[in-house]
Amino acid sequence: MSATMTETHASDVFYLVDEHDHPEGSSTMLGFWIYLMSDCLIFAMLFATYGVLGASYAGGPGPRELFDLPLVALNTTMLLFSSITYGFAMLAMTEGKVRGTQAWLAVTGLFGLAFLGIEMYEFAHLIHEGAGPQRSAFLSSFFTLVGTHGLHVTFGLIWLVTLMVQVRMKGLIPANRRRLMCLSLFWHFLDVIWIGVFTFVYLMGMLR
Repeated sequence: MSATMTETHASDVFYLVDEHDHPEGSSTMLGFWIYLMSDCLIFAMLFATYGVLGASYAGGPGPRELFDLPLVALNTTMLLFSSITYGFAMLAMTEGKVRGTQAWLAVTGLFGLAFLGIEMYEFAHLIHEGAGPQRSAFLSSFFTLVGTHGLHVTFGLIWLVTLMVQVRMKGLIPANRRRLMCLSLFWHFLDVIWIGVFTFVYLMGMLR
């Protein structure tokens, strides 16, 4: 009886230790592209909302009074640098350099953290000045659009740290290479969205 129970427990597998093989022409990348397109629709709706409500100040301050353009330009630089360093990580990955890949991923994470830190400072400063999201429709749409992008960067950083652990444990196996490629698409996508935010929200807002 005990031997039978031991065999039963030994055969119970709750997760797979080894990576399963993916056939050639795997739909992983296609599925990830579909996800990015759905994210494009989300940001398109947020941009459209800001376009409609961006001039509704409710008698309160507008972009010229609130936005610190040099600070936002610095923040933009941080995110663009993170995209460049991620590109270096992908080059190191194609050369099979685990340490190089890890090092550039770490630098990318630091730039991403700097971007989030500056954005959080900007939000805290606006709220301290009485320009929180409840102040006007302009500020509600601003905080929603910029905050949604910041959430995406946060999730991207969590994903990046997770992949660094995976690469450290298992190396640059095909599954990890595929995951790094997916994160690369996601990270560069966030760069493109932020360029739209910087242009449409900050630069055009200062011209109003």
